[in-house]
Amino acid sequence: MDAFDDLFAANAEFARTFRGSDLTGRAARGLAVVTCMDSRIDPLGLLGLQPGDAKILRNAGARVTDDVLRTLVLAVYLLGVERVLVMPHTDCGMTKATDADVHQLTRDQGVDTRSLEFHMVPDQTEALVHDLTRITSSPFLPAGMPVVGAVYDVKTGRLIPLG
Repeated sequence: MDAFDDLFAANAEFARTFRGSDLTGRAARGLAVVTCMDSRIDPLGLLGLQPGDAKILRNAGARVTDDVLRTLVLAVYLLGVERVLVMPHTDCGMTKATDADVHQLTRDQGVDTRSLEFHMVPDQTEALVHDLTRITSSPFLPAGMPVVGAVYDVKTGRLIPLG
């Protein structure tokens, strides 16, 4: 536990003044945000949202993987999501290597990752268009559901809509 003592101490302080027990688990603003796991991104803060307003789906590169699609289906049909923002960001580590590079790095450490797809992003605009198409063409999600893509600039805090 020593490696996590700071986190449990911070949580004890957080819980002391916690005021979120009235939230239902539904997306109060009908929004799902697909974004990167990068810790420079504060999805609620940068969009003017509060806890409970949106479902936040995070992974490396903000990619719309099969698991993200599965989660969006659940969010739409069970948790009140009516619209989706896909939000990658500038200076993303996923744009700085290829799947082959990552496989080689892990192989150099004695780990075989050939069964994994890392969904690296050689062209961020192309990847974003692809991912938006995955959502809008999914037979499992409502036709015509509002879906938009925008890139978050980690240096300025600005959100830049695609197109």
